[in-house]
Amino acid sequence: MPFILPLVLFLLPFAPPLQDSPQAGIVIHAGRLLDVRSGEVLEQTTIRIEGDRITAVESGYAPPKDGERLIDLTHHTVLPGLMDMHTHLSGELGPDSYNEDFRMEEGEMAFRMVGYAEKTLLAGFTTVRDLGDTYRLTISMRKAIDKGHVIGPRIYSAGKAIATTGGHADPTNGVASWLRGNPGPDEGVVNGIEDARKAVRQRYKEGADLIKITATGGVLSQAKNGLNPQFTLDEVQAVVDTARDYGLKVAAHAHGAEGMLRAVEAGVASIEHGTFIDDEVIALMKKKGTYLVPTLMAGREVAQMAEIDGLLPEIVRPKARSIGPVLMKMLGKVHRSGVKIAFGTDCGVSKHGTNAQEFGLMVEAGVPPMEAIRSATWSAADLLGVQDEIGAIAEGYHADLIAVTGDPLQDITRLEDVAFVMKDGVVYKKAKIAVEAVDIGGVR
Repeated sequence: MPFILPLVLFLLPFAPPLQDSPQAGIVIHAGRLLDVRSGEVLEQTTIRIEGDRITAVESGYAPPKDGERLIDLTHHTVLPGLMDMHTHLSGELGPDSYNEDFRMEEGEMAFRMVGYAEKTLLAGFTTVRDLGDTYRLTISMRKAIDKGHVIGPRIYSAGKAIATTGGHADPTNGVASWLRGNPGPDEGVVNGIEDARKAVRQRYKEGADLIKITATGGVLSQAKNGLNPQFTLDEVQAVVDTARDYGLKVAAHAHGAEGMLRAVEAGVASIEHGTFIDDEVIALMKKKGTYLVPTLMAGREVAQMAEIDGLLPEIVRPKARSIGPVLMKMLGKVHRSGVKIAFGTDCGVSKHGTNAQEFGLMVEAGVPPMEAIRSATWSAADLLGVQDEIGAIAEGYHADLIAVTGDPLQDITRLEDVAFVMKDGVVYKKAKIAVEAVDIGGVR
């Protein structure tokens, strides 16, 4: 017994942050509410929540009923929880990234992910798509979050991305020959139609929520070409058709136009990055209803890293320099064309928890603030196929809400400082209510 109190005091600093448990009867008074479905701003609104769902959205400040708890956000702008459609929670790019697979145990990577997931949620991102990690750790993280073991966003995980031999996401690129082996569909490396089908089925078996392929070369892989197509049309078609049989959508990493064309023609749900998109690809995406997920932050990050000696492998630096700056011009063109856009950052390349910086880059590239916000809410939910569950503040939807001070439609960077976060009716970050100072007898 004498040892219990010291032990508790020792462990207390390492305990997860406290959060409110979901309960019936929460009432939120929102000073301003962004209705992302209509694009309108609602003033002085009441949101009623029971358990993990929104039960009503009412005009005016309705008083709480008996037993209901009031959350005062009358000095804030309230939005649906934000969604990032391109993250990598298993790591963060840095000087040691290319050696981690040889030096870190999977368990250590998993524990590190706990912090990344929490940072993402507290930044206001209540839902993410994770588009590939070598050890399928995000599938386990999704389960741990869903069971309440750790704190983090709702995760839709692709598990291990699917590549071709030597292609972007082949886990043995840049590895000494005696370590390479001959990875196949189980490890996410395919050559031919049958391999492609088997790789999709393996991802399904492992519990993936969607499929991610690397349709072209990439910036950070240790290979010379970042643009070339790396799947045949038949291979992509086999991936998409097999995924459809299992109820899974396909996201396609792609920088070069030919790889994009093949992926869009085959029926992928989204093109990730889209750096050197051309008019032919744009026309096909509009015809097919394919989303673009632009990841401007990743382009900015790798371009900056390329100028630091020793930070990126020499084979990677020329690609990072050339691809990064092009993304900004690309997004303006795509937005003007009418192609559908969903918000994505590629965080893991940039630091986790900084996701909202993407909004500022989108606006700088020519996307209006409301459209940028819709890309991270209503449009992202459409891409996921869950537009009747999340992505808006409406009756019957999950109680995923965030709040910021000021007006993000006038200053989009307000979203980089989220004051309040609720996911599934649980408050993870509480807003501080501003109180004006009053002079009383010379004492303030």
